[in-house]
Amino acid sequence: MAVSKSKRTTGSLGENIKTIVYAGLVAVFIRTFLFEPFNIPSGSMIPTLLVGDYLFVEKYSYGYSRYSLPFSPDLFPGRIWGAVPHRGDVMVFRYPPDPSEDYIKRVIGLPGDTVQLRKGQLYIDGKEVARKPDGTFVDDESGIGMVLRQYKETLPGSAGAPPVTHRILKATDQGEANNTGVYTVPPGELFVLGDNRDNSADSRFWGFVPMQNLVGKAEIIFFSIDARDPWWQFWEWPFEIRWDRIGKFIH
Repeated sequence: MAVSKSKRTTGSLGENIKTIVYAGLVAVFIRTFLFEPFNIPSGSMIPTLLVGDYLFVEKYSYGYSRYSLPFSPDLFPGRIWGAVPHRGDVMVFRYPPDPSEDYIKRVIGLPGDTVQLRKGQLYIDGKEVARKPDGTFVDDESGIGMVLRQYKETLPGSAGAPPVTHRILKATDQGEANNTGVYTVPPGELFVLGDNRDNSADSRFWGFVPMQNLVGKAEIIFFSIDARDPWWQFWEWPFEIRWDRIGKFIH
């Protein structure tokens, strides 16, 4: 039996709409329960993460809370299938003073830990965290090319996970942020720091991160651009891409 052109067109339109709806639902499912993209707008996690890095965050690492869902509806308290992060994880969370904002920092203190900084040196449970000099780093984000001391810091392992070695930057060992009291991490909360230790708003300033605020674990950089030139200079775009950072795992 012959089919008219109008019926074929209507059928094709319906199939296209159905495909778009299915694709949208799959995208929402992936973003809500599996992976969500984020970009880095500030230098608080240099040298691990640079301004202009784009990364995927693994949503299922720590379970799900209201902040895992689009628009953060208050459907249930706490976390479902919750898991405590490992010390040293780089994670995205909702900023406790304003949960509408996303922050990214490194987990330093777990529930029950004590954390302190003395003369810029980190102590966990009263023990000095090992670190060794690792040259210098030029912070171009400062606008003046500030030269910072770079260290390799090794955080003790947690819950069967091995120690985590990562790089940090130091500008000074002076000031209140480098000479703190002892923080005792409460149950169900975390203490976090930025890797750019003297240019980071973190738990030293606004307190602990409730587990409910966790969004997920930062896993891999899928794109990176330094955006040094005006946007309209399109011929410079390929030279602004940091090709060596694409596909880099975060640790």
